[in-house]
Amino acid sequence: MNQISTRDRTTADAGEARKAEASAPPPPPAQSTPTKPARRKRSVLRPILMLGGIAVVIVGSGYVWLTGGQYISTDDAYVQAAEVNATTDVSGIVSRVLVHEGEHVTTGQVLFHLGEHHFQIMVDGAKAKLAQTAETLNASKEDYQRMLKDVDTASAQVAQDQADFGRYASLIHSGGVTRAEYDDAHFKLMADQSRLESLQEQAKTQLAKLGGDITTPVEQLPDYLSAQADVAEAERQLDHTIVRAPFNGIVTNVENLQRGQYLTAAASAFGIVSTDDVWVTAQFKETQLTNVRPNQAVTITVDSYPGAKWTGIVDSISPASGSQFSLLPAENSSGNWVKVVQRIPMRVKITGGPKDLPLRAGMSVEVSVDTGHKRHFSDLW
Repeated sequence: MNQISTRDRTTADAGEARKAEASAPPPPPAQSTPTKPARRKRSVLRPILMLGGIAVVIVGSGYVWLTGGQYISTDDAYVQAAEVNATTDVSGIVSRVLVHEGEHVTTGQVLFHLGEHHFQIMVDGAKAKLAQTAETLNASKEDYQRMLKDVDTASAQVAQDQADFGRYASLIHSGGVTRAEYDDAHFKLMADQSRLESLQEQAKTQLAKLGGDITTPVEQLPDYLSAQADVAEAERQLDHTIVRAPFNGIVTNVENLQRGQYLTAAASAFGIVSTDDVWVTAQFKETQLTNVRPNQAVTITVDSYPGAKWTGIVDSISPASGSQFSLLPAENSSGNWVKVVQRIPMRVKITGGPKDLPLRAGMSVEVSVDTGHKRHFSDLW
């Protein structure tokens, strides 16, 4: 009885399921496949895009090749500036230091003093010697004039002696004079002639001291000029106790010089780096310099100032690579030689740029040179 009821219930459920399926809406139609025109359009665009891409690559490559030889650049470049040591050619004790570390100085500005007392004494002594020399030379002129008078007197005396001796010589044979008188006249003539020669020699020597011409001014005589040179040298040394800046720049290492310190001649007191004489030294590969010539335009960018640019020109190209100036140049005679591209130093003169951005020696920069060289397709054949 229970088995028959279960079978009837199952049959009833199956019938209801069939009725539900019959009353449900039909399913949506399946997605239709692409039509033939859409496929044809896509097949046409694909080769066009491929050809266009190839054309762009060819044109871009051609442009890069045509303009590739015009500009060369390197980041192996640095700012350089003229630098000297503040010094003097006299020795002395530092009395005053008038600048401080990092101070901007101008041409001719006083940097420091050496003690002047000793050098002033030298100047005074040289001037006194000059005045004494002038007096001595003037006295020498007067002495020469006196010597000339003495020579004239001696000459007249010799002439008188010759006349007397001649008369005695004519009388000795007749007995008019004695032999003793004759000998005295001869001796006097010889003595006066010797004295005349001595006076003439003294006058000649004195005239030589006066430059060979009695009319020559004292200021033009050798002894006076020598004493005058001594005065000039003493004044020069006194002037060099005041040390001045040779150009516009910034002083460095000023703490190396202290008041009371003894500074020897030519010793370095401290450094001065120029703010006007500034340039760039760039190390280019030798293979980059084929078309580089002096005066070609240069663009400079400085790592410290992003976005700022300076202009310049090629000033000069070194006649040798940097390795040639090294302490131990490369020796390539061994069998293990490996070719290395050399770098040639180039000096770039800065012609323009931001005035408010100072360039300091040692700054890293990037340099680009416009060689003006352009390639042509005719170069390919």
